[in-house]
Amino acid sequence: MDTLNLELFGKDPKVQKAISIARNVSVTKAPVLIVGEIGIGKKVLAQFIHNSSNRLNQPFEIIDCNSDPKFAENKILGYRDESTGRFIKGVLEVANNGTVVFANIDGLEDNFQKRLHKILNELDDYDIDIRIIATTTKNLSKLVGSGRFYRGLFTYISSNSISLPPLRERVEDLETISNHLIYDYCTDDRELKLSTDALGKILNHYWTHNVKELKAVIENSIANCNDDIITEEDLEIGEKKTVDMMSEEDNEGIRLMSLKEAEKLLIKKALIHTSENRTQAAKILGVSIRTLRNKINEYRNNGNAFFVNLR
Repeated sequence: MDTLNLELFGKDPKVQKAISIARNVSVTKAPVLIVGEIGIGKKVLAQFIHNSSNRLNQPFEIIDCNSDPKFAENKILGYRDESTGRFIKGVLEVANNGTVVFANIDGLEDNFQKRLHKILNELDDYDIDIRIIATTTKNLSKLVGSGRFYRGLFTYISSNSISLPPLRERVEDLETISNHLIYDYCTDDRELKLSTDALGKILNHYWTHNVKELKAVIENSIANCNDDIITEEDLEIGEKKTVDMMSEEDNEGIRLMSLKEAEKLLIKKALIHTSENRTQAAKILGVSIRTLRNKINEYRNNGNAFFVNLR
């Protein structure tokens, strides 16, 4: 990982502790669990662990477990191509001697969680040597307690756990990271700085998607800026930018759904992003906790599976 990527994590003590743990664990073979909100840099930290290890020149594979369940399973274990009849190897075989990252591991189906745990424990029997890294936005310990994540798999992946704090809680890092992004995105013949008002706007925003969202805002502000100072007016921060940063799967068809369905989708995403913390979710949505509670009860009474299973 280059210096800039490390600087994008910031100097906050909690962040520096996370980097220190990542550096120390990189020399071992032990699995690692990286926990943090969306857009905080979990995959970048996983890459840092791989690059700092003796597996640097070996495969580095990432599986998004939030993708279609059958696709994720096929990608992990391999599958037979229906058109050619040829067997396509899974990443557990392809990445031998390297690193496999299970991004959003909580997205795996319950039955496959148990199967994967058994397979990971048997890798040595097949002469497969892989460093396993898992990432999640959820509190997996609570999911285990509520029976929504397999305890055996949790125990396997969490022997070394690294937590990345949200960007909005690190005021000093916000200014530093913003300046690094401006420097990185500017052309060689252009030097820009943030005005005091623009910096204040950045410091006061609730960065739901963390560095991922900040990158988009800074890049857009550079395009908007016609001077050598980025002003408050150059920064497009707010509801529009937050919606833009939603994942493609959430944005797909959003203009075709009813307002009521869109409202339910946003509430669901806010709860997912805050590991089902209703107070934080209400703050993100700009509603009272009472209003959010009433909406959850409404969706639960209508039999919506996600809300029925909420704690």
